[in-house]
Amino acid sequence: MDASVSSGDQAVLTQLLPGTLLSLEPSDVEAADSQAAAAAPSKAFGAVRSAVHRRLIAELGDRARQMSPYAIVQRASEVLDAYLNVTSVVISREDRDRLFSVLIADVLGYGPLDPLLADASISDIVVNGPEKVYVDRDGRLERVDTHFEDEDHLRDVIQRMVVGVGRRVDESSPICDARLPDGSRVNVVLPPVSVKGPALTIRKVRHKRLEVHDLVTNGTLTEPMVQFLKACVSARMNILVAGGGTSGKTTTLNVLSGFIPRNERIVTIEDVAELRLRQRHVIRLEARPANVEGQGIVSIRQLVINTLRMRPDRIIVGEVRSGEALDMLQAMNTGHDGSLTTVHANSTRDSLARLETLVLMAGAALPSRAIREQIASAINIVVMQDKVRDGSRKVTAISEVVGLDETTILLEDLFLYRLVGIEAGRVVGRHEPTGVIPRCLEALTAAGQAVSLEWFDAEGALGP
Repeated sequence: MDASVSSGDQAVLTQLLPGTLLSLEPSDVEAADSQAAAAAPSKAFGAVRSAVHRRLIAELGDRARQMSPYAIVQRASEVLDAYLNVTSVVISREDRDRLFSVLIADVLGYGPLDPLLADASISDIVVNGPEKVYVDRDGRLERVDTHFEDEDHLRDVIQRMVVGVGRRVDESSPICDARLPDGSRVNVVLPPVSVKGPALTIRKVRHKRLEVHDLVTNGTLTEPMVQFLKACVSARMNILVAGGGTSGKTTTLNVLSGFIPRNERIVTIEDVAELRLRQRHVIRLEARPANVEGQGIVSIRQLVINTLRMRPDRIIVGEVRSGEALDMLQAMNTGHDGSLTTVHANSTRDSLARLETLVLMAGAALPSRAIREQIASAINIVVMQDKVRDGSRKVTAISEVVGLDETTILLEDLFLYRLVGIEAGRVVGRHEPTGVIPRCLEALTAAGQAVSLEWFDAEGALGP
């Protein structure tokens, strides 16, 4: 260890290693930042941190990507001590060490956000300003005692996030979507678009993949519903998972994808890569936004079109949001059955209407009936997912698309979630079959799937 780095600085460095600047995870600096967060910094503390941080960033520049954490920590210690000497700022050794910890958290991590990113119980982080930080735990937003020193500090952390993954956000380009090295999704909105200052939203990646038994245990759906969906996936039915934001669509899509046979070639297409399939033959494609010059964009639609040339057995589109819906439907109708995708919608009926709207966004001059015929012949099963009042996620309906009647796509509900009430702040309800026998039953049986009529028995007790 270099002698110019103090023993206290060595302790911070030890917490950060092994690794390099490009491979550090946010949790690597949790301990250092937690120590710094133990006491709220004064204005003088914040001013020193900000000044030293800017000097360090200005000096290192792009070289920081090639420097080891050892070198960065050493230089940070030197710059901090030089600044304190030149400005004659007098602080205790304890405050100096705390200041150094915050500085390193800002340079090698994401400052005050590091402990929140490391907390497995948090699914989302929402920053509305330096003093307003919220987290989503168990589907409920709550304010936390985490803050930035000022707006400049928040902007510094935002820049650290986006620049570190090759993105840009500033007044000329005030909106940015990015994916952190750990897979977490980041959305940034800056003034003048965000009127009251920078707004930051982080959707954390779930490191522990939820399995089927987890969804049954937490009441998202029942075992008969699981068995029916498993049979549909195995029999190559095309499935649409619909729901609102944060309703758990991607989690359910992940679970459904686990039913795909391991010997099939799967191509996944996502705006931000979140799906984690365990099959051996998986090709993951991710859309690419424009670079800082506004060039190089690769859209979901381009990826869907290209995927058809990649000999896929299954196509999984993380979410259809625009004209790619037309290409997805055409793929489903031309031999690429067994495909899966999600869409934002408030009900099963709305999900099909939404698909129709998205097809129109492709610019194809198709009459409404022709689009509905495409949808009715392409989609076999619609799974509706909601986040209910207590923040829990429920599959509220599984419906079968059974055809087209004049201008209306016909749906039959197979399973529904019946809301009973609320007790002690928790939603009380029950998943029930409607008693309708699916018309695809013959196709499932022909595909070798063992289907029990008891799954659809409206009189049976099929679980909570």
